[in-house]
Amino acid sequence: MIVKDVTKYLEKIAPLHLQEGYDNSGLQVGDLNSEINGVLISLDVTLEVVGDAINKKCNMIVAHHPVIFGELKNISNGYLTGDVIIKAIKNNITIYAIHTNLDNVINGVNDKIADKIGLKRKKILLPKKNLLKLIVFVPQSHSELVAEALFNSGAGHIGNYKNCSFITTGEGSFLPLSNSNPFKGEKGKVENLNESKIEVVLPDYLLSDVIQSMKDAHPYEEIAYDVLQLLNNSSSGSGMIGELDEPVEELEFLNFIKKKFNANGVRHTKFLNKPIKKVAVCGGSGSFLLKNAIEKKADIFITSDFKYHQFFEGNNKILIADIGHYESEQFTIELISDFLIKKFINFAIRKTSVYTNPINYL
Repeated sequence: MIVKDVTKYLEKIAPLHLQEGYDNSGLQVGDLNSEINGVLISLDVTLEVVGDAINKKCNMIVAHHPVIFGELKNISNGYLTGDVIIKAIKNNITIYAIHTNLDNVINGVNDKIADKIGLKRKKILLPKKNLLKLIVFVPQSHSELVAEALFNSGAGHIGNYKNCSFITTGEGSFLPLSNSNPFKGEKGKVENLNESKIEVVLPDYLLSDVIQSMKDAHPYEEIAYDVLQLLNNSSSGSGMIGELDEPVEELEFLNFIKKKFNANGVRHTKFLNKPIKKVAVCGGSGSFLLKNAIEKKADIFITSDFKYHQFFEGNNKILIADIGHYESEQFTIELISDFLIKKFINFAIRKTSVYTNPINYL
């Protein structure tokens, strides 16, 4: 197996197009065509994690956080990024990051957090508006073939359903000119043909692949199709919101969260003296979603990296619970591992034994 086999699969789950503009997900160090004998999963990439990969005989590391993040002017000894990259290269270890793109998929980091808490009726907290509608006209004899090509390239996926489409029938007409090569009919003569109108939705990052698949399956020399921008929310985006089966008192729920995420402490706003039922979550730095959690009438927002003044923005409308960055994302290791084990059942997938949380408590 080669590196590309793993990265291609991961990018099908969490396309790189879904990463935030500041991010640097994808291949960090290595060759896509190099052979791999084992994969180590980690949250971060440190010198100790690279050493763990060497000890476990894994020559590929898949991490949530990129090792190359922000401006990189050189790779040299003496600072963490350079030391990690040099050690990885010397030991022929590939490094791959799957960061905010995994945060932004519906079955990604925040879904894992929601499952650990036991949330039901889950939805994306801040959905992306990146949906398109493709409308294509095709002879009825080829409608099933073209629809299948659209589905296979990723179109027609809505929430928990796939292969979604709307098909209507009608009569199309065309006049082949002298330099044409018509699928049916004669040059210089108007042709009327029973056609199907196929409508499917798709995320914008799949557009080129979907159109190419459509063209490959379509019998016409010139294809009539439209692409429309939709204002609908997509099934990707930031954070997640859901509900507990039964309301829980605030102190009891915070103690549950503290234990579930093995947090040394939970920074929180003052209690509002009402039970917790609706819960918003965001792995990592999620303060930018506070207003969305309030708008969705969440009782509590669980995330990390809130600054002092940002706690005031709860404005007695919501309980903010900052459990720590590492603590909020620790189950990402389990998430990535589960994805890979499901696909590569006879291949060595290992979780790092290195605790990479850089924050200690006295």
